[in-house]
Amino acid sequence: MSETRSKIDEQCINTIRTLSIDAIQKANSGHPGAPMGLAPAAYVLWTQYLKHNPKNPDWFNRDRFVLSGGHASMLLYSLLHLTGYDVSLDDIKNFRQWQSKTPGHPECGHTPGVETTTGPLGQGFANSVGMAISERHLASRFNRLKHDIIDHYTYVMCGDGDMMEGITYESASLAGHLGLDRLICLYDDNRITIEGSTDITFTEDVPARFIACNWHVVEVEDGNDLDAIGKAIEEAKAETQKPSLIILSTHIAYGSPNKQDSNEAHGAPLGEDEIRLTKKNLGWPENESFLVPENTLKVFRKCIENGEQIENKWKERFKQYTKAHPKTADELVNAISGFLPNDWDAKIPEFLPSDDPIATRKASGMVLNAIADSVPTLIGGSADLAPSNNTYINSSGELQKNNYNGRNIRFGVREHAMGSIMSGMFLHNGLRPYGGTFLVFSDYMRGAIRVASIMKLPVIYVFTHDSIAVGEDGPTHQPVEHIAALRAIPGLTVIRPADATETAEAWRQAIKKTDGPTALILSRQKLPVLNKEAADTDCGSGAYILSDSDGKPDVILIASGSEVFIAVEAKKELDAKGISTRVVSMPCWEFFEEKPESYKNRVLPPDVTARVAIEAGVPNGWEKYTGSGGVVIGINRFGASAPGGIVMKEFGFTTQNIVETTMNLVK
Repeated sequence: MSETRSKIDEQCINTIRTLSIDAIQKANSGHPGAPMGLAPAAYVLWTQYLKHNPKNPDWFNRDRFVLSGGHASMLLYSLLHLTGYDVSLDDIKNFRQWQSKTPGHPECGHTPGVETTTGPLGQGFANSVGMAISERHLASRFNRLKHDIIDHYTYVMCGDGDMMEGITYESASLAGHLGLDRLICLYDDNRITIEGSTDITFTEDVPARFIACNWHVVEVEDGNDLDAIGKAIEEAKAETQKPSLIILSTHIAYGSPNKQDSNEAHGAPLGEDEIRLTKKNLGWPENESFLVPENTLKVFRKCIENGEQIENKWKERFKQYTKAHPKTADELVNAISGFLPNDWDAKIPEFLPSDDPIATRKASGMVLNAIADSVPTLIGGSADLAPSNNTYINSSGELQKNNYNGRNIRFGVREHAMGSIMSGMFLHNGLRPYGGTFLVFSDYMRGAIRVASIMKLPVIYVFTHDSIAVGEDGPTHQPVEHIAALRAIPGLTVIRPADATETAEAWRQAIKKTDGPTALILSRQKLPVLNKEAADTDCGSGAYILSDSDGKPDVILIASGSEVFIAVEAKKELDAKGISTRVVSMPCWEFFEEKPESYKNRVLPPDVTARVAIEAGVPNGWEKYTGSGGVVIGINRFGASAPGGIVMKEFGFTTQNIVETTMNLVK
């Protein structure tokens, strides 16, 4: 490397460092250490290897870049600004401020070039595994001989904190099993956490761990050695059977005379005095802030020209691909756009009251398989519970190493990773992921669900075995607080269908939804197909009158899921006792709240204050619909081991208890 070239490279790297520390200082908030240590690797990757077009951040065949340690956001924002994305210097100066384009942690859909929302450590790493799965699956489906139109990489940067998180191990294990060779992780091994040196908590052999997970591992002894970084990336790209981990030995807050290699640089501004000393140490003008030298900007902005050339070449390739394979090309365009044919749901089975009782989990599997051919972007699986969750697409094979065409993913017992991998798969574009487990294990996925809700990703969670009716497995496997906990997540649509018909409608709504995730809450036990008196039984209404009184009701029974049938049976007895009763099925609070007041008042008339809500879970939240004059039949303790029917009876989910509770309310 020539001396001139070396000086320009150093100047470019220091531009990243100083932009980062200046923005953090101005905001008086942020994490300067990681951007300073990772600047060399980021510079090499973004200017020499990353296939991207700053003027078209959404170009489909771009390489994906994920900053898993989202606290290092100024590293990413500096790169976005310098390489020519729609992130101005003023945006950099407005770091972490109200409605700025540069929030504290990267937010997908908010800042151009940000592929996923990161911050909770490990989430981004797992997202990147999902992106890599999508790339391999779509390449397998759509690439043809001499037409490799999907051939990009997924790069993820992570740190020691990411490596400690269980989700990282879960997702790394699956990535190695699947042999995701186009996944490359750059690990910022600076040996510092918030509390101090990693020696106090994290002394394992990380390279050995990843080798054991079937990863290719490259170690770079000096994270400032640009040639070594480049060779490591090239070696990783040459690996065709395994994902790659590049371990970068770096210095947190590199260049800071007093805070380099110190935990003090992790999550607080360096301070004005230390910034001046740092700039002096780096050979940078001490008293200039937000300096971007013209010659360095020219180097970074070459990414625009290069990116446009790469994209244009790909567009030409795609034209040739379209000529050679017009039907397949059209299918790919439909997948990328999220297109649904008008009759995609035509094969959804119709369930009748004369049918035998059927568990909603089984009905869900029937619906999934009925729509699978019409919605070819549907792909997913289960955390080792596919036979119980009924999440297997019978007409497709399995996605496995060197055979990525299948639509059935064996996630293994990795619930947290599954949730975040699903998000990454959707974020890649071209697929509509779903994933299943028992409702009680949704706790393991909560972090992933929350971030998916923040990003408004329309992924679908299939949660079965939804109540104490699970029975013999006992309280560890009987969800009690879980539905309420899921309903508490903003943006998550929770649907608990009462029977097979509502289950079919629930899937229809989930597929149609484009602005957030959906959780389907399904029964283990068989439930009768209900006879619906009203025409308006669409789960999209959230709640509807299932069975009505002859005139104004004396009482309204409101229930969800398996408890709706019990409410219907209770109505028969109450009517016989002269208590005029309405039964409202309420599968989805979120949909109901979106309805106009006129509809809500028609279903739940304000002047009918005698109301009983029934749900086999904690009663939290139901008071909104029962009011001060109503009663909630729920559970305020954990369950018990016994046959499901016995457990339900002992906890009061019986016709008799509903009748007695109602009579006491209206007498």
